[in-house]
Amino acid sequence: MSSINELTDLIQPILTLHNQIREAVISACETASLVEMSAIAKEEAGDTIYAIDRISEELLITYFDSEIAIHTPIILIAEGLDDGELVLPIGTPAADAQWRIIVDPIDGTRGLMYQKRSAWILTGVAPNNGPATNLQDIEFAIQTEIPLVKQHLSDQVWARKGGGITAVRHNRLTHTDSPIYPHPSQADTIAHGFASIARFFPGIREELAAIDEEIIRDALGPVQPGKTHCFEDQYICSGGQLYELMSGHDRFIADIRPVMESVLAKRGLALGICCHPYDLCTELIARELGIIVTNEQGQPLHASLDIHSDVSWIGYANEKIQQQIEPLLQAALKRRKLI
Repeated sequence: MSSINELTDLIQPILTLHNQIREAVISACETASLVEMSAIAKEEAGDTIYAIDRISEELLITYFDSEIAIHTPIILIAEGLDDGELVLPIGTPAADAQWRIIVDPIDGTRGLMYQKRSAWILTGVAPNNGPATNLQDIEFAIQTEIPLVKQHLSDQVWARKGGGITAVRHNRLTHTDSPIYPHPSQADTIAHGFASIARFFPGIREELAAIDEEIIRDALGPVQPGKTHCFEDQYICSGGQLYELMSGHDRFIADIRPVMESVLAKRGLALGICCHPYDLCTELIARELGIIVTNEQGQPLHASLDIHSDVSWIGYANEKIQQQIEPLLQAALKRRKLI
């Protein structure tokens, strides 16, 4: 088989895994209490692992080993694994693996376990280029919505590099999928749309809010009496944020927590949880839809496929939004000596 055919052969098994995780997590949420789902199972360096996370993590190794690795040696990258990665079949040298597959089995755990908002299953597949393999190397990505118990519809979207996207809406009452067609906003301004700088957790929120206010004011001028410029949405889920851009709901999102480390250090505080490569392993899908995704310097994301790296990212729905906002964001960060 050629490498292209092998990638094609991976797609359906990974779709099946996503569907299995979605159903397992929904079932657990329907039968377990909030207290059970939100219990802390383990503290890891990059994040806190809750009981709800264990449901999906338990499926990963068994499924990849029995359904994929028996045909194609892989390196699986995910939280919960020793050193964050595992070569399958067990005992295979890392250099012999065909693919690096990075997975976040539940992105948006906190919102889902409290039944506030959907979470997402995220997976990216890249050729094994060794430890230097990065987000730009991903050739196939898929993300699947895990809906709230009270929600019967959920979305799934995937993409091949250079091949556009496919998206479906799953009805868990009828067990059917219908095609959908996500389309990013074509607006040329953030005015009257959703535009946000992520500030999910305590520690540096007031400075992030100040940067946000500065950008909006410079882009849109002073607020008029009885009016509003734009809106924000603090969706604690990177995959969900990307999907809000894909679906035309949001026009600009920035998660720049890592660049705030110097400010925190001056206060004697540590940088808390940040976005990691597994949170962004589906940004290929956004790019296939024409969304511009950059780092804090305005460059493409090149984070290595690991579970440790802290990643800043900015998403613009289109080039006009980027032209409106990026210079203002860069100026705000430079004034604070953050870049």
